[in-house]
Amino acid sequence: MTALPVGERIVLRAGATEVLVTPAAGGRVAQLRHAGVDWLVGPDDGFDAAIAWGAYPMVPWAGRIRNGRFEFEGRPWQLPLSLGPHAIHGVGFLRTWEVVARSEQALTLALALEEGAGWPFGGRVVQRIAVMPDRVRLEMTLTAGARAMPLPVLGWHPWFRKVQTFAFAPQAYYPRDAEGIATLPLAPPPGPKDDCYVCDTPIVLMREGQRLMLRSDATHWVYYDEPAHATCFEPQSGPPDAFNLRSEVLPAGGEVSIWFELVFADA
Repeated sequence: MTALPVGERIVLRAGATEVLVTPAAGGRVAQLRHAGVDWLVGPDDGFDAAIAWGAYPMVPWAGRIRNGRFEFEGRPWQLPLSLGPHAIHGVGFLRTWEVVARSEQALTLALALEEGAGWPFGGRVVQRIAVMPDRVRLEMTLTAGARAMPLPVLGWHPWFRKVQTFAFAPQAYYPRDAEGIATLPLAPPPGPKDDCYVCDTPIVLMREGQRLMLRSDATHWVYYDEPAHATCFEPQSGPPDAFNLRSEVLPAGGEVSIWFELVFADA
């Protein structure tokens, strides 16, 4: 996957916490800094593929959609393939987001999902990023337009610099098949290893003498720890390949939303 132009870098700051946001590079948090410690793989760290840095929004799906294909309203649909033979992480992280409100400590971004631009059902997404002295809160809402759509999956993909230790206590996970795609039924968690998990308790990361607690109303978290330089815990409102694993519908004019908090404390 190719790199994106980083564009304008907007700084939000409160106390010892600072966030760098790049609206043109997928509306992502490009860096998260607390008390002088950078927590994310940033735009200048040499991992410049659009999929591989910062903490970017995943919308209107998260993870892989198998071969980019699914059925809805009795007909087949094809999404653009973006990682090998599959469609991954939606379209939001590849697009420029509009800045609609801005202050020293908060930023609101919006993205129109035009029909035919990688998502055939339309809709509008609003993302709000707010910084407080001890935390960062991300919120995202997708509003359907004039037509129904498969229930979207919303989330974020943070590329944390490799953590030293973490606490993670999931209740179940989605086994993956030979193509690396999540499947049903759910199974007892085996790991942790790199998979999608059901987890309703906070996750705690430790590095450089700091403690970062991850909280969300999401019930699904993807854990990805293969790279030597990074660890990913990704909150999302549903599983990978959701359009093939479930049949829920977001009606015309309906809304779906998610929030994610990153809370700092001394180790």
